[in-house]
Amino acid sequence: MKRAYIGIGSNLGDREATIRQAVDQLAELPQSRLVRLSSLYDSDPVGLLDQPPFLNTVAVLETDLTPQQLLWNLNLVEHRLGRVRTKHWGPRTIDLDILFYSNLVLDEPDLVIPHPEVENRAFVLIPLNEIDPFLPHPRTGLVVSEMLKSLKSYPAVRRRGRLW
Repeated sequence: MKRAYIGIGSNLGDREATIRQAVDQLAELPQSRLVRLSSLYDSDPVGLLDQPPFLNTVAVLETDLTPQQLLWNLNLVEHRLGRVRTKHWGPRTIDLDILFYSNLVLDEPDLVIPHPEVENRAFVLIPLNEIDPFLPHPRTGLVVSEMLKSLKSYPAVRRRGRLW
């Protein structure tokens, strides 16, 4: 099985309830097992700033799904939970991103692994650091804790508590 790290975020509606539903659906993915989940973190928006704050977490899956099959399943979960893609970096009920997929480096039109912004986003690196600070970035070789320390500045990220 491969180890996939999934970024989960929400800033519309009952954010925690939506994230709980997403995590429940991740736990039910075929050929996969949910093995770890970070705490929840409130964070200010990045990119498009005029929108509600986000609630974020990172899940770790062990999976036999290919990266494309995993992406298809994540998109299905987003659709089930009411995700409508209207504006780049805009508000959303749920956002599920493949951050890392073992040590794979993949660059396809619809899927880039590792996620191209992972090393620039505190709302991803802080929960990742909580669950796997020594996870290496397959392109740079830097581990999560080093990437987090290298961030110059970032919007506020506040630990909120655990889902389970």
